[in-house]
Amino acid sequence: MQKDKLFGINTVMEALRSDRPVQRLLIVEQRKADRDVLEIVRLARAKGIEVRTTTRETLNHEAPNVAHQGVIAIASARHYATIDDVLKIPARKGQSALFLILDGIEDPRNLGAILRSAEAAAVHAVIIPERRAAGLTETVAKASAGALEYVPVVKVVNIVNTLEELKKNGIWITGAEASGKTVYWDIDLVRPTGLVLGGEDKGVRRLVKAHCDSLVSLPLMGQISSLNVSVAAGVLLYEVLRQRRKNEKAQNSGP
Repeated sequence: MQKDKLFGINTVMEALRSDRPVQRLLIVEQRKADRDVLEIVRLARAKGIEVRTTTRETLNHEAPNVAHQGVIAIASARHYATIDDVLKIPARKGQSALFLILDGIEDPRNLGAILRSAEAAAVHAVIIPERRAAGLTETVAKASAGALEYVPVVKVVNIVNTLEELKKNGIWITGAEASGKTVYWDIDLVRPTGLVLGGEDKGVRRLVKAHCDSLVSLPLMGQISSLNVSVAAGVLLYEVLRQRRKNEKAQNSGP
């Protein structure tokens, strides 16, 4: 099986806490007594994972030009989920569906940051296209700060076909677009929702926009014309949480 290298304290810690199969741990000699590193070693040994101490030069060779923080885990490659897999998750959790569809995010740091927000907002899955988009690289894992271990990611051949499949399963598709006539807080996000975000340069593609049920915009009160896509994702996801929490409180309070 192909192997991945996971870098950094948070990324390795969350891999060990999750069900990700880790085969070997490399720790730089100078950091082996650090509190966070000691916790990593404890988790690894509890799972029977081999732990090696080594030199910083060795880790730099294993991870050139990467801020590894003195810790590298050798793990089995992260597998993509399938649409069939993730469509079952909301019902299993007794929740209204929340999916994030990324139409061509090319910067792996943006993808990692979006995954971090998605995990914090309890997104059921993130969907990415097979072509012209960042995949699940080491940079993405690092930028996600461990969130990649918990958020299912689906890679699809055709985003438009996937949107139609989500719709058939009762999910309303909302695209984030500067030209959207509705402000994002005025759309119903309590219902089963798929949020579509476009790529860094071109936004949501025309054909993808045509298959959204609605398009929403984020008000910009300053001089710049757009937000970073990972920031926009965070804003939208927490509006979903706000609306759903408000709806839960209203239901629980009764007439």
